[in-house]
Amino acid sequence: MKKLLTPFCSVLAVLYSFSIAAQDNSDSTARTLETVTIKAYEGSRKLKEVPAGVNHISSAQLNRFDNSNILAAVNATPGARMEERSPGSYRLNMRGSTMRSPFGVRNVKIYWNDIPYTDPGGNTYLNQLSIFNFQNIEIIKGPSSSLYGAGNGGALLINQNPLITKKGLDINYTAGSFGMFGFNVQLNAGNDKLANSVSVGRMNKDGYRDHTNMKRDIATWQMQLRTSAKNKLVFNVLFGDLYYQTPGGLTRTEFYTDPKMARPAAGVNPSAETAKAAIYQKMYIASIADHFQISKHVSNYTVLYSAKVELENPTFRNYEARNEPHYGGRTVFKWDLASTNTKTVIVWGAEMQTGKFNIMTFTNKLGMPDKLLTDDNVKNNNLLLFAQADLSFKHDLNVTVGAGMTSFKVGITRMNVTTPVEQSRTYKNELAPRIAVSKKLIKDLWIYASVAKGFSPPTTAEVLPSNSVISTSLNAEHGISYEGGIKSNWWKNKIYIEACYFYYRLEDAIVQRRDASNADYFVNAGSTKQQGLEWQLLYNIINNENKKLNHLSFRIAHTLNVFSYEDFKQLTNEFSGNKLPGVPKNTVAGLLDVSLRSGPYLNITYYYSDRIALNDANTDFASSYNLLGARLGWRIKNKKGKSNADFFIGGENLFDMRYSLGNDINAVGGRYFNTASGVNIYGGIALHFQ
Repeated sequence: MKKLLTPFCSVLAVLYSFSIAAQDNSDSTARTLETVTIKAYEGSRKLKEVPAGVNHISSAQLNRFDNSNILAAVNATPGARMEERSPGSYRLNMRGSTMRSPFGVRNVKIYWNDIPYTDPGGNTYLNQLSIFNFQNIEIIKGPSSSLYGAGNGGALLINQNPLITKKGLDINYTAGSFGMFGFNVQLNAGNDKLANSVSVGRMNKDGYRDHTNMKRDIATWQMQLRTSAKNKLVFNVLFGDLYYQTPGGLTRTEFYTDPKMARPAAGVNPSAETAKAAIYQKMYIASIADHFQISKHVSNYTVLYSAKVELENPTFRNYEARNEPHYGGRTVFKWDLASTNTKTVIVWGAEMQTGKFNIMTFTNKLGMPDKLLTDDNVKNNNLLLFAQADLSFKHDLNVTVGAGMTSFKVGITRMNVTTPVEQSRTYKNELAPRIAVSKKLIKDLWIYASVAKGFSPPTTAEVLPSNSVISTSLNAEHGISYEGGIKSNWWKNKIYIEACYFYYRLEDAIVQRRDASNADYFVNAGSTKQQGLEWQLLYNIINNENKKLNHLSFRIAHTLNVFSYEDFKQLTNEFSGNKLPGVPKNTVAGLLDVSLRSGPYLNITYYYSDRIALNDANTDFASSYNLLGARLGWRIKNKKGKSNADFFIGGENLFDMRYSLGNDINAVGGRYFNTASGVNIYGGIALHFQ
């Protein structure tokens, strides 16, 4: 705790000194969370009125860093943590969801432009998107199965281009240490009736460690066609081509002796470089969405999509090739009712996804497929039915009651055997209700409480893990989550604060294990107890465009996680009472933003993470660490006050901390560590022509 309090108090002292020196009476709310409208749970409310733990990340927050990914912006919010094992390899942890993710994003449902972006097997290729595919993000923390289906970690709602009808050309370029180079060009053209947006971009990184090259090319097209005053069609197309090398985990000795090295040869296993370990990944998505105002009180939006992922992954163990076509859709009806004393919004709809995957493994001969080991056809079928009633009574009392029913079926047929037989498992009619209540106690002070059931079946990657043993005996996770909190803004909206406590007891928790060859597999771990406290404070000290110092603000976000195994025994090993691996007890983020009317600005970001348990036995821990980053820039504005140029330089990890951001949990031989970059400097330019 002393390690936590020292940096935390230092941040408070610095921020307090700024606030005393620069207090202002402006009542501008342009940059406050008070003005944000949230779409979570199919609503349209101000953030403080939403009876749930929701983080909103705006485009301004995304652009405080090096413009290479969203990691730092996510980690600056409470209750969410993004990890990077190497450039291009990400994990997303929302209230402990990475227990099931040796790599990739699982146990979290993600939507991109209303499209179900998570595939029907439960995996999300979040690394396929560039930062320019995110205009804003809503992070719904905790079970959200009542409207979004399977996933105990929560849901992520990504919106790429809410201002598609705003004509203009945007050019972004950035470069930095360790071979970082990126650009993005986006053109918006059209009007309120017909608008198009096309973007292309590239991001290259050589990486801090050996064997960590990354290259991503991405192109998107969006079209909005308003066919009438009551109807519009939205088209989305995305193509992504991603390549990144995977250096592998290091032992503690290797991590401290030579943190830049890739995994060396060990026993019969070749080194990462000899195996040419890497990911070759291509993704295609096309969708059409119809938004229709059926009547004065009833509306509907329906989105249909088709997608395909082609992935090849040579590793030190084998060579995997995946072909994953899938399609699906989501339809949502909304009925607005109003009476003298009550406003009611009823939402109902359905979501369906189907996938027919082929997954093959071969022996790896110097980065090329050789002898066939397994050839599996995988069928996934998901169906979600949901309904919700949102009632707003007199005296600012809101009640939300909803439920989702999920059916999930996976079937796996191993084709390279004499008699192929499908092994299948169905998880059906899983009812997940949610009840939430919010009440305004006094002006600008809201309290809320919610109870929700979570449900999450094993993903395809867990039923068919990297050890290639089919595990249809895995049970779905389920549990009840309790949450309560406050949200408030004070002093003419200068200060916004929110805090929440949650308790989640998870039954049949799915956890990752590793066999002697370091291949991952998964087991049900009895029960876990997950409780925590999340809070954030935003203070807009100055927010007045007419002043020379036109903006000064700070934000603090703190997460306290007390996660443990409540009942978990494996063979003769008793893990009950141990901390869940992969989750820091405390994280703290501090953000300071300063800008002058004449154009200069400064963004400073501080981040602290507690030590992290690395295995179920709690015998190994990764050390705590402190990070400091800064971005200094100059915005050149036209006469109308709109930015048309932004020149910036910055740095990350300015303390030059040695730390691992994305540990390999329960790794055999103690190969837990994936070294993050040391001090890295970047610079760039963003141009906008309108």
